[in-house]
Amino acid sequence: MALKPTIYKFTVDLADLNRGKYETLELTIAQHPSESIERMMARVLAYCINADQQLAFTRGVSAVDEPDLWLHTLDGQLALWIDIGEPSVERVRKAVRSAKKVKIYSLNTKSDVWWSQIGDKLEGLDLWVYRFQWNEIKSLAALVQRTMNFSVTVTDNSAYIATESGETELAWTTLKSGREQADSNRRG
Repeated sequence: MALKPTIYKFTVDLADLNRGKYETLELTIAQHPSESIERMMARVLAYCINADQQLAFTRGVSAVDEPDLWLHTLDGQLALWIDIGEPSVERVRKAVRSAKKVKIYSLNTKSDVWWSQIGDKLEGLDLWVYRFQWNEIKSLAALVQRTMNFSVTVTDNSAYIATESGETELAWTTLKSGREQADSNRRG
């Protein structure tokens, strides 16, 4: 018999100071049987960082041709592809061909090794790559309950998370910035 996903229900009070976005998110998350709680919470954090009315969780780990999160425009075009983890060069190239904007959030303890092996091969590709610190993701995962309310405050490259059972702060490092950001930096 196949294992079923574990369902989590989160109410998130989001304050994104970078984008001036303040809203309450009602999220129902399916954790695949082979997915760690840390990876699932990295998906939730990436959702909060990129929150948008059109942003959606995909079938995740069980759908190898889909990202972890995606955003489609009203006319059905794939505007944003978000992967969590350390994807292969081939997967990254496919994502860049498929979506207008691609973001990767690396989180594994092997993230440094992955980036040293893949970073040069991604030169010239228009995408954003970020690295979460594994120990900080573990701290977030330790606070998780199946049903919970929590707040997320995003500012610069960090997020402060407060739950009933504790709080933690996470930061992410930008490993690669896409052209859009680089172009706006040159203009400004």
